Parts: sequence; structure tokens; C-alpha cells
Amino acid sequence: MKITNILFTGRLVKEIERLLDAEDRLKGRNLRFLAEEDVSLEDLKWADAYVAFHPVANFHFGNIKWVHSLGAGVDRYMALGERWPEEVLLTRTITSFGKKIGEYTLSYMLKDLQHHDTFRNQQVRGDWKMVAPRTLEEMKVVIFGTGEIGQKLARILAFFGVQVEGVSRSGTEKDHFCRVMSLEEVSLENADYIINTLPLTKDTERLFDERFFGQLNQAVFVNVGRGGTVNHDALLKALESGGLKSAVLDVFEEEPLPVGSPLWSHPGVRITPHISAITTPEEGLACFLETLEAVESGRQLRNRVDVGRGY
Repeated sequence: MKITNILFTGRLVKEIERLLDAEDRLKGRNLRFLAEEDVSLEDLKWADAYVAFHPVANFHFGNIKWVHSLGAGVDRYMALGERWPEEVLLTRTITSFGKKIGEYTLSYMLKDLQHHDTFRNQQVRGDWKMVAPRTLEEMKVVIFGTGEIGQKLARILAFFGVQVEGVSRSGTEKDHFCRVMSLEEVSLENADYIINTLPLTKDTERLFDERFFGQLNQAVFVNVGRGGTVNHDALLKALESGGLKSAVLDVFEEEPLPVGSPLWSHPGVRITPHISAITTPEEGLACFLETLEAVESGRQLRNRVDVGRGY
């Protein structure tokens, strides 16, 4: 496949344009760098490659042969409302997301296990009271999603002695997991942490519902996958009933999270603004250039999206 006209848009467009000024690997091609609101129908007809985190509001395929997501998720592309054309290639960004999510998750686990909040409150009161920290080796973690991000996260946690189990559609065994369960056979007995890394698909939409949360016994739920996989009403009920100890939420169905959402004020919920695995301009560009080279040379693509599955 030969790519000639490339349209870049989205929040990294200025940084990518700046980085490409020092690159000569795209010489001989026509490039457009546009803010999302400036992308016209003519721009989309002109492009044979579209590079962005998500489709613009007026997106149409026109003459596009290749769409490259600057993020790991492609659910907003899958939700375009029309069947994805067979002739249009869809790829996603693969970079250090697993490592970043591992560090993000560990930061919250260690904060709890080392009783940071407890000791801070005692300090304010001038209260000297010993509370023994717990260790990572005592923890059982179940990771939903055993793809590249899930495997990297499992490797990081397993290094510290955490008992890590995985959940996937097939239940196929993967490295760094003690065992992998299918969605149908999942058991959450004695799980201390549940970490969701799943993409949003028809199969995973509202997967974490009242039935799911009803299986938990004082577990912590961490969502670094997609907001649409969680029924937040059910999550709040589980917090009130005690089945869920707390929730760390980095992703939401609507972003920014609306001001009126009860998640903001619930004492058992910790909110971060979709920062657990940010694509840097350098990483995003490096993956794009690597993918472009593979696309044009006909090499196998490790980041090709199966549009039938949605990931």
C-alpha cells in the first residue's frame, strides 16, 4: 500500500508537526496538520491516511485507505455507525502503556498497603499508633484483559511477588499469570484487587455490573480500560454494601466526567483524568512511522486492529 496524503489532527497535532520538521522520513508526501474543528470534508476526501486519537465529528472515509489511532483504544472508531470498509486498514498505537499502567496501579496499591492516609491522619492529630503495613506478596490480583498491556502489568506485579490471575475471552494461558480464566468461568474469590484493561466492545459493554460486583468481598476495583465497560450505578451500590472496598477510576464513558456525577464526591472513589497511560508526542510519532514503514513494505503489523472484534 502506498501512502501519499496524510492528515494529522487531534491534541498532539502541533507537537507531531514540530517533531516532523526535523524528520526526513516523510519527504515526498503531502502532509496536513489541522485542529479537529478545522478538518473539512475536502480534507477528508484529500487524505488517504488519517492519524488521530478519534474521528472528527464530520468524519467520513472518502479516499482514506488507512486509519491510525494515536491511542491504544479504538472504540470511538468502532462506533462510527457504519460498517467498517474491508479495504480500510485500522491500526493502533503500541508503546509503553503497560509499564505506565503498572506504575499507576502500583502507586495506589502501595499507598493502601503502607497506610499512607492513616498515618497522615494520625500525624495531623499527633497520634503515635503503629499499624503494620501489608506486603505485595500477600495480594491476589485479577487482571481483566491478557493482551499486551495486561501481560506487561502482570509481569510487573509478579516481579514483586503478587499472585496474578487473568481473565480473557478464551482463557488461553499467558506468561506471568498464575492462571487465565475465560469470562464464563471467572472466579473472584479472595481477590484483593480487580484491574480492568479491557477494550470497549459489544462483549465488554457494561461487563462490570451488579452481578459482577456482587461477587466481591472488600476488593479494590481499578479501571484503566474503558469507562463504558462499567455500570457505575452498580459500582456505587457495591461501595455502599461493602462488597467493594474502594475504586480507582481513570476512564469514563463521558470525559471529562460531568460535574454532577456522584463519583466525584464519594469517599470510596479516587478519580484521575485519563492519565494512567498517556501517549507522548515522541512515542506516538515513533509508532506511526514504524507502522507506515510496515504498511508500505507489506510486513506483518503487530498493531493491526481486528475490526470484527473491535481490538
